[in-house]
Amino acid sequence: MDAISLDATIAITTLSRRTWWRRISQDVVHRVADDERGRTMLSLDEVVPHICIPIEAEDLGFILRADAGQADAQNDIGQLFSIAGKHDSALYWLQHAVRQDHPDAMQWLGSCYLSGLGVPRDENLGLMWIAKAASHNHAIAQAQIDALRPNTTAVVM
Repeated sequence: MDAISLDATIAITTLSRRTWWRRISQDVVHRVADDERGRTMLSLDEVVPHICIPIEAEDLGFILRADAGQADAQNDIGQLFSIAGKHDSALYWLQHAVRQDHPDAMQWLGSCYLSGLGVPRDENLGLMWIAKAASHNHAIAQAQIDALRPNTTAVVM
């Protein structure tokens, strides 16, 4: 049986911690054995009907890998939720990937701050995350930073 952490469950369903604990106590959702990190784990099959966006079957594998800590999967799931307009859920995953120095997640997070998607609009934080992504050789972030630089071509007389 596949299991997902309570925190990931909250992120992908947008239902509160209190709601999930109530469902566990009422035996509507089953708690499975805690994982090796001591996280509360739930049956994925019982969580799936509550995911806040339509997902494909293969996306469940990405969600499980993201919950297990894989930065690429966290970034991919973050982008999936962001594109679907569920920015709070997206931020949960992007921030996890950023903690592992994932450049693509840094660039997406920077764009969220610049646009005010799921976070208060903050140009300084947005540029900071995009600059960090650029420092990790992220091509899009590097192009964004280059576009901000003034044209330094001098006219020689």
